[in-house]
Amino acid sequence: MRAAGAAGLATMAGCVGGFGEGGSETDAAVGMVYATGGTGDDSFNDMAQQGVQQADEEFDITYDEAEPESVGEFEGAQRDFAASGDYDLVSCIGFAQADALSGNAEEYPDQDFIIVDAAVESDNVRSYNFDEPAGSFLVGTLSALLTGTEFAAGNGETNPDESVVGFVGGEESPLIESFQAGFEAGVEHVDSSVEVLSSYVGDFNDTASGQETARSMYNDGADIVFHAAGRTGVGVFQAAEAEGRFAIGVDDDQSVSQEDYADVILASMVKRVDEAVFTAIESVINDEFEGGETERLGLEEDGVETVYGQSIGDQIPDEITEEVETTRQAIIDGEIEVPQEL
Repeated sequence: MRAAGAAGLATMAGCVGGFGEGGSETDAAVGMVYATGGTGDDSFNDMAQQGVQQADEEFDITYDEAEPESVGEFEGAQRDFAASGDYDLVSCIGFAQADALSGNAEEYPDQDFIIVDAAVESDNVRSYNFDEPAGSFLVGTLSALLTGTEFAAGNGETNPDESVVGFVGGEESPLIESFQAGFEAGVEHVDSSVEVLSSYVGDFNDTASGQETARSMYNDGADIVFHAAGRTGVGVFQAAEAEGRFAIGVDDDQSVSQEDYADVILASMVKRVDEAVFTAIESVINDEFEGGETERLGLEEDGVETVYGQSIGDQIPDEITEEVETTRQAIIDGEIEVPQEL
């Protein structure tokens, strides 16, 4: 087993899986460098991990994982994998890795890399971006339709006398602001009189502050709060539970990954980071990896999608879910233009 990482990095040993019946072995090796906050976030990093685990199950790969605790550790974590010469692919998860990868990609031109949520222009880097604004537009549409409706399900209910929804972001950045931009545009598309409360916690791993921020929004009349805040978003679910209101998750189906709060999670804006990681590994195994390109995954590619909550999603009125689907198709058809930034 190979060890990966620099001082201060949490690393785990490589994992080796097997093919199913009739399969054959490969010796592909992948290095995973996760965003700060690490695995166990039930969100962005865990989706990336699901991708490499799927590849492990299907292709019998070896993989090692590094979990940097700060942005300053990305360069060393990436370099440790690349300098060893042992890895067919180094996967850099998160926009904050872009600057470090720009330098490392140049220093190690024979190493293949991918980056998720950023674009790095180098012949040995394939970049994966997602249409977060479009996915956020749809959950904004859902929120606006529900906030003016008398609706109760699970442990939450709306106040039809108030038309207020909220957005909680982690660290303020162009990427997270694009979630906010899409969400606010989706709300306005339905009803411009609906008030949107927006706030940034400044951290992706501060559950207590996420709860405090969301409770303030619920106390100010919000029926539904959508978060793009990593583990900070767990605090949003806690606040929704305490206040008897609703929340919308992000990145994976958080009604499953955060099942303790499934009775207040209406839906999640799922981002298929797992598919990006899996597809990249598959391309390496098939000797089809192409660097120097940026792939954007949107609604049409199912790169982003609205996934209704496992516990209460089926209680949302059909006319509302049908309107969300109509809006989705209108975006794909170019009939609705979704803003990409605030």
